[in-house]
Amino acid sequence: MTSVTQLLVAIDQGDAQAGAALLPLVYDELRKLAAAKLAEESPGQTLQATALVHEAYLRLVDHDQARSWNSKAHFFRAAAEAMRRILVDNARRKKSRKRGGAWKQVDLACAAQTAGDPPADVEAIHAALNELTRRDPEKAELVKLRYFAGLSVAEAAEVLQISRATADRHWRYAKTWLYCALQRSDAADQA
Repeated sequence: MTSVTQLLVAIDQGDAQAGAALLPLVYDELRKLAAAKLAEESPGQTLQATALVHEAYLRLVDHDQARSWNSKAHFFRAAAEAMRRILVDNARRKKSRKRGGAWKQVDLACAAQTAGDPPADVEAIHAALNELTRRDPEKAELVKLRYFAGLSVAEAAEVLQISRATADRHWRYAKTWLYCALQRSDAADQA
């Protein structure tokens, strides 16, 4: 059992000091995951990787909610899901009428560079991913690990305990399925 797994078990048993000891061990990996995910977001993102890591970490080690992790991989899967939820909540908050709704803030220095590259609609991705989860949970989990946690296909295959070839097939299928679902969503929005 790794020291990370031991600390996760200690947190599960209510050891308040284990949470403080865990953060330095997983911080760099969580920071890389957050930075990779935020790099894919649209320009002008106000959420920073550090804030995303801290928010996700606080949700993961919250003592008021009972959580149990059986491995380091399980913890990182939960971290990927927490980051996903934070990014979706942040996107919804930005789209709220109170925050300007459909108004777009444009940095003139970046406008010329990004004119032909529309940003990903996090809410549309979230809805499509929920549909894929209903249809095929294993493929959806692979997408979450790849897209939200920034894992490679090989790393995601290891976490999901499937072969690399199976992960490659699932990844190709899931990308195509999500692409089609997002195209349908775009067409519905424009109609």
